[in-house]
Amino acid sequence: MTSSGMAFLRHVTRRSSRRPPPTHLPEDPAAAELAGGEAAAAVVRRHPESPAAWAAFSELAKAEGADDVTVYAYSRVGYHRSLDMLRRNGWKGHGPVPWEHAPNRGFLTCPALLALSARAIGETAEWERCSEFLRDSSAAAYDALPG
Repeated sequence: MTSSGMAFLRHVTRRSSRRPPPTHLPEDPAAAELAGGEAAAAVVRRHPESPAAWAAFSELAKAEGADDVTVYAYSRVGYHRSLDMLRRNGWKGHGPVPWEHAPNRGFLTCPALLALSARAIGETAEWERCSEFLRDSSAAAYDALPG
């Protein structure tokens, strides 16, 4: 291999070693309550920090025909509570958040719903930003979730 090829290989190796590790959120107690049939609003009241609770509350509002502004508000709260939880668990503002890790799904659902509701109210820049953030966080989530 040429010296320029070796230099390129060292550069790529250094860059890839600087990539943050995947973030795996801890189990969310709200997810078990929701799976057990608890009402989303009641779960949000007991666990206002829970991405899963806000995602479920937003999804329910959308399914029940709530105004797009309401869904936008619920999903925005969930998105910001999710960012707080990610940071508390070592996330540095970027890097993978795998869809395959079930406790991450509440978080990943929030930007997807925020993107949809932003598009519905005509906030194109927010729709694009949230869609890109979701894709950068988890390509699997981007493919699995509407957005």
